Amino acid sequence: MSFESLGLRTELLRAASEKGYSTPTPIQTQAIPPILEGRDLMGGAQTGTGKTAGFTLPMLQRLMESKPQKGRRVIRTLVLTPTRELAAQVTESVRTYGKYLPLRSTSVFGGVSIRPQIKKLRDGVDILVATPGRLLDHVGQNTVDLSKVEILVLDEADRMLDMGFIHDIRKVLKLVPKQKQTLLFSATFSNEIKHLAGDLLHEPELIEVAQRNTAAERVTQVVHPVDAKKKRKLLSKLIGAGNWKQVLVFARTKRNCDRLALALVKDGLDAAAIHGGKSQGARTKALAHFKSGKVRVLVATDIAARGLDISQLPHVVNYELPHVPEDYIHRIGRTGRAGHEGEAVSLVCIDEAKLLKDIERLIKIDIPKVIIENFEPDPTIKAQPITMGRQQQPRRGKGQGAKKPSQRRQSGSGKKQANGNKKKPSPSSSPYKGRSNNQGRSGNRARQQSSHA
Repeated sequence: MSFESLGLRTELLRAASEKGYSTPTPIQTQAIPPILEGRDLMGGAQTGTGKTAGFTLPMLQRLMESKPQKGRRVIRTLVLTPTRELAAQVTESVRTYGKYLPLRSTSVFGGVSIRPQIKKLRDGVDILVATPGRLLDHVGQNTVDLSKVEILVLDEADRMLDMGFIHDIRKVLKLVPKQKQTLLFSATFSNEIKHLAGDLLHEPELIEVAQRNTAAERVTQVVHPVDAKKKRKLLSKLIGAGNWKQVLVFARTKRNCDRLALALVKDGLDAAAIHGGKSQGARTKALAHFKSGKVRVLVATDIAARGLDISQLPHVVNYELPHVPEDYIHRIGRTGRAGHEGEAVSLVCIDEAKLLKDIERLIKIDIPKVIIENFEPDPTIKAQPITMGRQQQPRRGKGQGAKKPSQRRQSGSGKKQANGNKKKPSPSSSPYKGRSNNQGRSGNRARQQSSHA
């Protein structure tokens, strides 16, 4: 089957051809026809399956077929994404495929100045790609009008719910028309996703290109059992001995990302860290250097890595297993994309045995275990619980820990005063000293996922 057989406009076919695409992927083949018909859709698709083009191409065509009102452009399509990286990726796809169409698009997300975004919105756009938090900031400042939205897209809805954006999503739903086309995409189908879909979608077309809650088929998975204090040395050995040129490494917290990247640099590897604590400029620069090969190892948190679209990425390493099993699927989905082969390596210490069992139970696979010579686990070490630290506890209001814009502006000085008497962490808390790999600080999900998204 070709894109021509799907009934797409000549302008879209030309743009797709220039991108090097002539044959649609399975999800594109299944998703494009019902979207063109105006039906609601619930799509189950892993990253790297061509999902973004699967909704972008028919979305652009439907906008061209509908008649916009005269005067200034109004927002007719709203795409919600969990992170700024994914928002930027979707916006790039919209502009790539819509380059020959008279449609205007922009994105709004946190971590950057809101003023340039306000200017673009006031100039008028047809398509808005946004993270929920920053979108509501604009709503609060009356710089965005969602009353004319014809198409609503929730991309990576499972991640948005996991980040606690459900309250923000429901606020947005009150601002868009009830009569609209809604598209929901998710790599995993939890009960929360099903409940949201039931409230949001009207007689949707359900498509799945892979069995739900499964890992990417083209990814080879392996677990290397190792003591926590030897993880960094083993990682350096694997990268060096295997001559890995491009490696995406996952750590649980921003602190661990920074420390691991620094340690790898000391080992002679070009490495950089990317997480929610970095400025948007720093994140963009690190990602650009990683894509170009200037940086060999990119160490990231789960949230910062969402939306990273790196073609032919060969290696993903779980330096620390995620607390949420579904995050494992998202992590290893960064490799093995668009028909290419990939490898996912997990360095697992005794403390993470339960996390590994939860992952294997979810994906219904017994991941092969391979012990590396000279890195055999010490059988005398007893497992210690990986505690949910204070920073990882859910907060009031939005589950991801973000405050309303007014609260953020008013709470700065009080927060500093409240934190003033806290002791600085001792050197012994380093993830490279001792056995438990900084377990008291593992996970920091809430703060990673707040306004930096």
